[in-house]
Amino acid sequence: MRATTVFKRLMDLPGITVTDVNFQPATVVVTVKLRSRKLRCPQCEFTTRARYDTRPVSSSWRHLDFGRWRLEVRATLRRIDCPTHGARTEGVPFARANSHFTRDFEDLVGWLATTMDKTALCRLVRIDWATTGRIIERVMATGLDPARLDNLFVIGADEVSWRKGHSYLTLVSNNDTGKFVWGNEGKDTATLDCFFDELGEERSAQITAVSMDMGAAFEKSARKPGHATKAVICFDPFHVVQAGTQALEKVRRGVWQDLRQLPDQDAARRFKGARWCLLKNPDDLTDEQAVTLRKLKRRGGDLWRAYALKEALRAIFAGDLSEGEVAMMLDRFCSRAQRSGMKPFVTLAQTIRKRKAGILAAIRLGVNNARHEGLNRRVRLIINRAYGFHSAKAALALIMVTLGPIKHVLPHERVLVSDA
Repeated sequence: MRATTVFKRLMDLPGITVTDVNFQPATVVVTVKLRSRKLRCPQCEFTTRARYDTRPVSSSWRHLDFGRWRLEVRATLRRIDCPTHGARTEGVPFARANSHFTRDFEDLVGWLATTMDKTALCRLVRIDWATTGRIIERVMATGLDPARLDNLFVIGADEVSWRKGHSYLTLVSNNDTGKFVWGNEGKDTATLDCFFDELGEERSAQITAVSMDMGAAFEKSARKPGHATKAVICFDPFHVVQAGTQALEKVRRGVWQDLRQLPDQDAARRFKGARWCLLKNPDDLTDEQAVTLRKLKRRGGDLWRAYALKEALRAIFAGDLSEGEVAMMLDRFCSRAQRSGMKPFVTLAQTIRKRKAGILAAIRLGVNNARHEGLNRRVRLIINRAYGFHSAKAALALIMVTLGPIKHVLPHERVLVSDA
């Protein structure tokens, strides 16, 4: 069997004929030609038999490695005059537009990026991380389910930090599938407006419930004309408890600052180590942290009252209480917080009273951001595993490739169909 025939079967690239195989010290160069006489635009479905000009264009693509050798595919292409995109080098059936890698190679890299860290991936496939990021963006653009924005009824919206310095992504998830369906840089009203603009007025009207945190930005976007005006706004109980924890942390910092002004500087240093025993759940405390917490209880004061308020708020949503019971308990909590005189908890009580209807709607409908928060934890893992990103676009691409509605099909899993 000739080498050209062997490599045609081994590579199994659609629409090509292998014309030559050249073995170099570290690379195998396979020269191919396209079998189709029609020229296809690389960016759309336009095809024609007419060329833009007769000037040949030499192109090459990296394919899956052949053992320790890099496998390079080369072809001489023609140029096409697309009525939409103008003069372009013709597209090939085995690679995505503007790529120097075959589709099989990019699909493998896209899947590896969801399961491996940056260093291991780059060493295995012998490309740098910037190249990996561009590959992921192309895989996302062509692999995401085009119908992911259809039949959205219950959605969750939340922001996640992708880099230090107030750099955020807004992500929207489908509560039924537990997948992210949309994302964009930012965390304000205008960011979520982009989602509803892409969704369209008809599909936006189908949304019955939106789960979100207690911030005003997302609610303002959802209530704009043409958006999810008929949907029930559900304020996630997790974020209510989180707000209580943040209020406790503000009180703790104030007490710590007061201790720093005392002559005994060791008191402030000892107190600083008590942070985690206050913020952690009682069941998760170590023996040493439990001892520290008992000391704080004996000492009393604003800090202990703030801790008791935080635990009272957490207990409201920890049990299986009805909507009426939660409403009654929230009223009691707000009264206690208002009487405490501690500014962070006074502000929290005002926020809860203002958002009470949305909080109770989440209890009544059983809609919350639990699945979305689970996805957010995986987002943080992705960011840590990649050692950070230089752009929001690269971060979003990897998040959607990993946690979006995309089915990764590796080259050996693809059904082989012979060309006629």
